[in-house]
Amino acid sequence: MTEVESLLREHAPHVLTALVRHHGGFETCEDAVQEALLAAATQWPVDGVPANPRGWLIRVASRRRVELWRNEVARRRREESVMLLEPPGTEPPSAVDDTLTLLFLCCHPALTTASQVALTLRAVGGLTTGEIARAFLVPEATIGQRISRAKQRIKASGAEFRLPSPGERPARLAAVLRVLYLIFNEGYTASSGPALHRVELTTEAIRLARQLQAQLPGDGEVAGLLALMLLTDARRPARTRADGGLVPLAEQDRTLWNGAAIAEGVGLVMAALAVTEIGPYQLQAAIAAVHDEATRAEDTDWRQILGLYDLLDRLAPGPMVTLNRIVAVAMVYGPAAGLAQLERAAAEPALAGHHRVHAVRAHLLDLAGDRAAAREQYRLAAQRTLSLPERRYLESKAAG
Repeated sequence: MTEVESLLREHAPHVLTALVRHHGGFETCEDAVQEALLAAATQWPVDGVPANPRGWLIRVASRRRVELWRNEVARRRREESVMLLEPPGTEPPSAVDDTLTLLFLCCHPALTTASQVALTLRAVGGLTTGEIARAFLVPEATIGQRISRAKQRIKASGAEFRLPSPGERPARLAAVLRVLYLIFNEGYTASSGPALHRVELTTEAIRLARQLQAQLPGDGEVAGLLALMLLTDARRPARTRADGGLVPLAEQDRTLWNGAAIAEGVGLVMAALAVTEIGPYQLQAAIAAVHDEATRAEDTDWRQILGLYDLLDRLAPGPMVTLNRIVAVAMVYGPAAGLAQLERAAAEPALAGHHRVHAVRAHLLDLAGDRAAAREQYRLAAQRTLSLPERRYLESKAAG
């Protein structure tokens, strides 16, 4: 990322906040900010970065906001011109963090999850519509329509630019955490396409999670999510070969893992577990920490991991939790025990036909020494995944 791109992503939420607080109307203000960001991306590399980048962006966005407003509501031109005599940059700084407020607004319950993700990356992350579209492998027009509909829904809902009330906050914070979790997961293991990783998404998710944790340092689940991201992303350097091929966890060169990220993640989750109510993100981070602290794959404390998955399965059950727990069962009690549980789980509608069921079954059959049956399951898993690196890995296992 260039210096200009970094500055624009840093200042985007603050500029949007200044306009919304002064003018109101999230939709029009967000459009104006995007045009100011585009102007800066074009001019700054040529003319140089201004001494006050945020002030420059606020002025340009404010002028564009006025133009948009005049086109939309020409009859109120005289009243608006009086209001604009005081520039938005002169307002006292808000005691409420801009990023946190924007995150809650972008994760408004009136929006679908897909719209929450797109709007968060656009308004808070500062990504362009094209960048978001490329990250999720969908046409730019689709993302543009998704963002436009999201802004219209926020406007129609009458949502104000403020933090939710204490009664609303738990549900809204849960939505914020879910959106950041989805962004990170899509970046770490792309659901489709030629690349295993989309680093721009994992980097953005971690950046936003850090900002959220800085504003809510006492929230255990916020700390747990940031820890989970750090502990997982720490393995990325060892997760692919030079040709982009997938390297499974047990075969990774652990000397390539990011030790600083592991230490930070372990510290975060241990501190949270010690003083806050246990939540799903903390448990997932604790599982990741057990994996990361094993210097060799054979040193992994699978009994501890199984105990953590038992807790997670009671607290936040889900199809991927079920599959991961079954692997832990197999590592503790043997592949036959894991295969027996997998047969029951595979009948559940959420897992029926999923490629990961075939991949886990293949892995357990391999552990049991049934190579012929394992190869067939690897082939079925390869046929069903949309990720090309994952498909190549599964095909290589089937051929081995």
